[in-house]
Amino acid sequence: MLLPERATHAVVIVPGSGPIDRDGRFSTGRGALSYKLLAEALAAEGVASLRIDKRGLFGSKAAISDPEAVTVEAYGEDVAHWATELAGRMGQSCVWLAGHSEGGLVSLATASAGAPHICGLVLLAAPGRPLSVILREQLARQPLARAYDDEMERIFSTLERGERVDIETLSPALRQPWRDSIQGFLINLFSKDPVALARAYSGPILVVQGARDVQITPVDAAALVGANPRATLRIFALMTHMLKDDVEGEPYATYEDPDVPLTDGLASEIAAFISNPAAVAR
Repeated sequence: MLLPERATHAVVIVPGSGPIDRDGRFSTGRGALSYKLLAEALAAEGVASLRIDKRGLFGSKAAISDPEAVTVEAYGEDVAHWATELAGRMGQSCVWLAGHSEGGLVSLATASAGAPHICGLVLLAAPGRPLSVILREQLARQPLARAYDDEMERIFSTLERGERVDIETLSPALRQPWRDSIQGFLINLFSKDPVALARAYSGPILVVQGARDVQITPVDAAALVGANPRATLRIFALMTHMLKDDVEGEPYATYEDPDVPLTDGLASEIAAFISNPAAVAR
């Protein structure tokens, strides 16, 4: 938690998919530390923030024995709890949720379900289509995945129907990523429609998208903005999925190098919006 003096606004930073910690570090020990850098940049703008670990991981490991036995709703319960906690610390009636990637979907689900003490949303590289659709696109761009096209489509369509896949019927290379222990979460995750959630939420939304993002695209950002009349879109021309400018010739630098800074102007745009969302042009 970073609480700069005289801060009048605060955000809960909600992490993205996979085993990533509150700072933006993966379980391998590597990571871009995007969330830590974002919190520090927001503090410089006079905005308080709280970074959280996902249920069952890192500092929240004791919360559940199996970190894969979760749902979007379970993550949302935790986010709602931390929003209430931060609002209390700040002595305010509400705080903002800043959700990155999958964390944007969690933030949308939490806010649209009516969780208290939420002023509005900052959606950072957040999906605007069901994640099964986006994952299909991502895999289609990977040449090595083409050998498994038919199996992958069977997996996606089965999970989308709310049914489990028998991993014994899959090629050995697919059994670990689509293991039975993760399928319950994926069924739950794939059932969420970000556009429907954005449409159901009545509060202000800032949608932040990088034009160099190869995981979530401007198509997703446009879908979110189109679903909510109180949504504002900001696109950064050089920003990747990790909220940093693309490094020419080093495609993984923004994912792995904590010394690569956040995209210039990102924190100030967020601070300006949450300070006065009605004053920021759509």
